[in-house]
Amino acid sequence: MKYRTMPKSRDALSVLGLGLMRLPTRGDGSLDEEKSMQMLHYALEHGINYFDTAWGYHHGTSEPLLGKFITQTDRSRFYIATKLPCWLIKTPADMDEYLNKQLERLQTDHIDYYLLHALNKKSWDKMKSFGVLDWLSKIKADKKIRHIGFSFHDSYPVFRKIVESFDWDFCQFMLNYLDTHYQAGYRGYQLALQKNMGVISMEPLRGGKLVSPIPPEVEKVWLKSNETWSAVERGLRWVWNLSGCTVLLSGMGSLKQIEENIAIAERSEADSLSPRELDLYKKARREYLRRIAIPCTECRYCLPCPHKVGIPDVFGTYNESLMFGEMERHKREYERFIPEEARADKCMNCGACLAKCPQKIDIPSEMAKVAEYFK
Repeated sequence: MKYRTMPKSRDALSVLGLGLMRLPTRGDGSLDEEKSMQMLHYALEHGINYFDTAWGYHHGTSEPLLGKFITQTDRSRFYIATKLPCWLIKTPADMDEYLNKQLERLQTDHIDYYLLHALNKKSWDKMKSFGVLDWLSKIKADKKIRHIGFSFHDSYPVFRKIVESFDWDFCQFMLNYLDTHYQAGYRGYQLALQKNMGVISMEPLRGGKLVSPIPPEVEKVWLKSNETWSAVERGLRWVWNLSGCTVLLSGMGSLKQIEENIAIAERSEADSLSPRELDLYKKARREYLRRIAIPCTECRYCLPCPHKVGIPDVFGTYNESLMFGEMERHKREYERFIPEEARADKCMNCGACLAKCPQKIDIPSEMAKVAEYFK
């Protein structure tokens, strides 16, 4: 296993981190503790020393599982990360309540890397109004947490605002070869380096969407490569090529995936991709983006919709379905993540959004197409 040093903490972290959000489950959906524990022990024995969990993973059972693992091992051999569930915080007092419960679940007196979970503009404004930055400084001084960071899901301007508001130790955001201009993206990566922050990459394979199925146009690009890497290796190598990325966080769901990812980590290096290979990544990205039908940048200027349609989220799911060629998977995501009252078929063609869209998209007309597609 290879290790990279966190800029501020100086901890030597394994380049591959284990995310505890997609662990094996039983037929009823509950966490398979035996298989999961086997994975954690294997990961530790093969050099992984960064374990990431969160309050809500596996319906609240991920943190307790990691806590049990901690009692079975030498705590000094690895680092744990978990996150404050910002969406559940209703009062400033809730922050202490959730942190204390997490310490209890994890059966430890301190958390090495503590994040504000899934920040966006709305949640950031709320948490800031609750005095979260002073609170983070206090619990760090009290040695309940060692290093302060945040995970992120919003646009680059929001990311920049958050980064510049506090002396963060690290940040975590979606970083892969497709999404270089999406959310924080590559600009976010560069900004984090300027601020001497550690960078944790999440979704390096876009939740598996960069692995299977590969659109024919993209496959043609990879056939021009001199390398015979699998789709998994291609995705991971692009992230590890970034020397400022401290940890690539993978939500591995089986022992086989851990074995495969460890093997790839051990043969990957920073700044090792040739100019020719990097150019192929750009061409593959271009082919994916060409499959998008609606030029929505998810700027959200169209909101609020008078009829509560979630315009950017609807278009985003539709575009992803076309991009990756997985209609059934994205239909499930559409029905799971977009409330019924916010779906495309609720558009009333009122036109209130039209003047607000910088891309001049005929939103009502496109909504009708999306509604038919996901019907």
